[in-house]
Amino acid sequence: MIVRIILLIAFFAVMIAVGVYSRKKSTDINGFVLGGRTVGPWLSAFAYGTSYFSAVVFVGYAGQFGWKYGISTTWIGIGNAVIGSLLAWVFMGRRTRVMTHHLDAKTMPDYFGKRYDSKSLKLVASAIVFVFLIPYTASVYTGLSKLFGMAFNIDYKWCVIAMAVLTAFYVILGGYMATVINDFIQGIVMLVGICCVIGAVLKGQGGFLSALQKLSEVPSDPANTAPELLGMQGTFSSFFGPDPINLLGVIILTSLGTWGLPQMVQKFYAIKSEKAVKTGTVVSTFFAIIIAGGCYFLGGFGRLFDNPSIHAAGGKILYDGIIPSMLSTLPDILLGVVVVLVLSASMSTLSSLVLTSSSTLTLDFLKDSIFTKMTEKQTLRVMRSLVVFFIVVSVVLAFNPPTFIAQLMGISWGALAGAFLAPFLYGLFWKKVSRISVWVSFIFGVGLTVSNIFFKFFKSPINCGAWAMIGGLMIVPLVSLITPKMNSEKVDSIFVCYDESVTVTKRVYLKEEDEK
Repeated sequence: MIVRIILLIAFFAVMIAVGVYSRKKSTDINGFVLGGRTVGPWLSAFAYGTSYFSAVVFVGYAGQFGWKYGISTTWIGIGNAVIGSLLAWVFMGRRTRVMTHHLDAKTMPDYFGKRYDSKSLKLVASAIVFVFLIPYTASVYTGLSKLFGMAFNIDYKWCVIAMAVLTAFYVILGGYMATVINDFIQGIVMLVGICCVIGAVLKGQGGFLSALQKLSEVPSDPANTAPELLGMQGTFSSFFGPDPINLLGVIILTSLGTWGLPQMVQKFYAIKSEKAVKTGTVVSTFFAIIIAGGCYFLGGFGRLFDNPSIHAAGGKILYDGIIPSMLSTLPDILLGVVVVLVLSASMSTLSSLVLTSSSTLTLDFLKDSIFTKMTEKQTLRVMRSLVVFFIVVSVVLAFNPPTFIAQLMGISWGALAGAFLAPFLYGLFWKKVSRISVWVSFIFGVGLTVSNIFFKFFKSPINCGAWAMIGGLMIVPLVSLITPKMNSEKVDSIFVCYDESVTVTKRVYLKEEDEK
């Protein structure tokens, strides 16, 4: 216990010190929200990766999907690395930085308002962001608090409150720069920690091959497999697992979803240079392979740690208890590392969420519509106040979370990415996206996700979120083709940013020379 407490105190001290150090970078709106758009490649990459993965992945998703799909759940981590990180940076990194800088857009709703020349779109987008980031934040609190309860025997509510206070402190003090510097430190902890944990857990099962053999002896059960596979051995150690269709839905939601999440896309707004794009692409992909791949790979062995503590009355599985139960037998020093690992992952995600939500509500809703004459200092004061408000609301929800972590996050990601992904992505590449198609995407994404809570069109909110994104990608181009286009001169003035000439060295580009 002493070792765990010492590691925890050291972690808290570093976070607070970074907040104090970064306060000079958050004296104006641009600095508080985007770090002055001067964030380098490594900070950008780690900020993206650490905002992506939190206790939701490590405790909630790895536990639930590892139990359901076995070792094939590793495909989720691979999808996160390839689609959610590599392709996101390749297709969106540079274009997002160029266009948002040209439009002087500081948030995703601000982008919608200026790209589609609609104040109404901006206001509605800001409301969607604020409402649906709250359940995501609550899911992060839930995951971390369960692990803390196991490691320290501390009441769940005190864990939530302590985490909320620390997050509020360094975000309010240092803004975006404090967030990305802490993200870098936390990312290093995550990389080292996940490797140590995987090694220790597999060693406890006699090594990788021994653990895989034990997993192959576990029979399929009716809760997560087709009737024809019932009782069959080897499905949990197979290449695609017992339920590849639903596994694909999870991959789509957790990988493609990042392309439409404001707290993720906003990392591209702050990129400093071309080097930051290239380095960020490589580093964030490597980070995702280790962290996401490692978490889901670890979760795939969850059934080897089956015990009464993860079963509720009636035999229902408590998915959020699987990973804590798996880790409870680790040595003290390693359990301390795990706590700091998951705390690092969660704090980085939380800081990103609260900063995104408060800046969106302040800049895109209050300042733009209600308090239009706010000065920069007043705007910063309101933004910092809303950081506190957002944290308090999410804490209240975390005290009584309505469902499992994975489902809570699925609702949030489904609504946000279902509404925003298609109009944001197409808006970067295609001049003919119509304003009406954006409205339809907003209505479809939010409407499908919310109505599914009550009418259960899809059994899982995760699959619902995946279909919301896919539907949006089909709806926007179809509706754009049959609805009035935006003013061509206005659109051309937006896309002219991509045509601006820049001078580069021969290290970057080889000029063709006439043969003699």
